[in-house]
Amino acid sequence: MPLASGRNQILVRTVNQLSVNSYQKMIHAGEILNNRYQLQEKLGQDASRQTWLALDLGTQLQEQVVVKLLTLNPQMQLDECKLFEREAQVLKNLNHPYIPKCRDYFVLEQYSGSRFPWFGLVQSYIPGASVQQLLDQGQRFCETQVEQIATEVLGILVYLHEMNPPVLHRDIKPSNLIWGEDERIYLVDFGAVQDQAVLEGATFTVVGTYGYVPMEQFAGRAVPASDLYALGATLIHLLTGTPPADLPYRDSRIHFADRVSVDLGFVNWIGKLTEPNVAERLSTARQALEALQNKHILSPPILNRKPTGSQIQIKKSATQLEIKIPMRGKKALRLFYLLGFLAPFVGQVPQWINVWTSSSAISWVSFLLPLALLYMVWQATLLPTFGQTDLYFNRRNFEIRWKLFGLCYWRRQGITSLIATVEEEVVKQGSAPKGVTIQNVQWKFTTSPLATVERHWLIEEIKDWLGQA
Repeated sequence: MPLASGRNQILVRTVNQLSVNSYQKMIHAGEILNNRYQLQEKLGQDASRQTWLALDLGTQLQEQVVVKLLTLNPQMQLDECKLFEREAQVLKNLNHPYIPKCRDYFVLEQYSGSRFPWFGLVQSYIPGASVQQLLDQGQRFCETQVEQIATEVLGILVYLHEMNPPVLHRDIKPSNLIWGEDERIYLVDFGAVQDQAVLEGATFTVVGTYGYVPMEQFAGRAVPASDLYALGATLIHLLTGTPPADLPYRDSRIHFADRVSVDLGFVNWIGKLTEPNVAERLSTARQALEALQNKHILSPPILNRKPTGSQIQIKKSATQLEIKIPMRGKKALRLFYLLGFLAPFVGQVPQWINVWTSSSAISWVSFLLPLALLYMVWQATLLPTFGQTDLYFNRRNFEIRWKLFGLCYWRRQGITSLIATVEEEVVKQGSAPKGVTIQNVQWKFTTSPLATVERHWLIEEIKDWLGQA
């Protein structure tokens, strides 16, 4: 680009910005817009929008209202205008006690000293403070309060998502939740609203706030579950006091469980809201409400993918963990077949010994040797091949059961909180696979043998559930 042309573009942008700034400075408290709305206090402002608290002089009690203004200046994108008009159209059709009502919509084609027309949107005023304001003031929300917020926002989303066509808010975050003076939660600012989500092939402006927006919304394919993700990210912000964009991520998931001390069922439920893959996320607000009521039976998010071909079965919830390690299968039978082939020769060992010597000491050896061989068969063949290990954990106790041919021959019990380590048994290079070792303050045990990849996966699963990860 020629230097002169670049300077001209910068000059034009500067002039336009000065025009916008001078335009915004002309608006001040006390002015009356559309011969009815007297401005009182500016609530917010950006390059093309302003939000004011105003008095509605057209009502007998001169009620307080919120007036949102959009400046049709040269810098404003056409999409901004469409979103503003869509917000007004959608709000006119909404009737919910915890959504501000649309009271008026007007256009000021001319205003004293302004070269640009304005759009005005008037909404009912909700006395209270935004949740973001409360966070900024240092307030921290307890688990009960966060669950109340979740329940009330989901009630609003049930109403929005079950309209025909569904209405998607697309920008749920702390600043758009008002904690009313009546101690109820209100959902405000429908500036990113989408009212045609069910139409295939439709395109929409990508809106939302980073950290609260799921990937499908960035791709322009918002669905009702997208609002659930934003709600989940908001709840994480309230529980941790940290915006989700500033928290660590693991496998594209917001990693927050180690920063809070709340019910694990609630943590798992939030994990279901914030699944990165929309197909694995709770899909509707009504479904999310039902899941919240049964949060203790929810399984945690899948953080460690099960190795391909593994037959290990795991069932997890906030309160229980059950693991079933089956027999190793055909590969482990090779040694069993080998010993079966050698068995006739092993049976001749005592006779060989008697031939070699007739001493009493050697006779004892001839008696103990078969027992030793049987023990070797038990340890090296029967247990690895036909042995199973079942592990049962709850938040108080755990139990380990060793089984052979499906029958339990030994079990061990302990206190879950006393589990010190979960690790893999040291395996020398070239030796047979070993199991997972769990150790408490008194003793340790090792599961039936596992392949290396299964050991690593199972250790991570147990540690995640125990909170040792």
